Amino acid sequence: HEREHDREISELITKHEKEMEELRADLNKEQRHLLDELQQQMAATHKADIEQAQLQSQTLHSLELEALRLSLNNMHTSQLELTQSNLRKEKETALVELREMLNDKRAQEVAILQSRHQLECEKIKEQCLKEKEDL
Repeated sequence: HEREHDREISELITKHEKEMEELRADLNKEQRHLLDELQQQMAATHKADIEQAQLQSQTLHSLELEALRLSLNNMHTSQLELTQSNLRKEKETALVELREMLNDKRAQEVAILQSRHQLECEKIKEQCLKEKEDL
């Protein structure tokens, strides 16, 4: 009876060990499955995070480029306005100088013409006097 009992215990121990091995195998299989799922979820999350970071980076880069473009456009406009203002001032200065030069030249020509006129008048007077004397 005791041997029968020992044999039953031995069978139960063997059955228990076999069940434990099966449970360990199932548990390992389930752990691998859960680990694979977790890795896939982490990879998908990581990929989504990277894509979102790239999109944010691109958006930020686009905004920075637009800000730089606007800034450059403003600087270009300011430079053009300054250049136009300087050119206008130079043109006005050149016109004033040209006007003064023309006025000086006109004054010189008037003086020359007046002096010629005076000389011709004196010649005519002398000629008139000479003709009177001859008469």
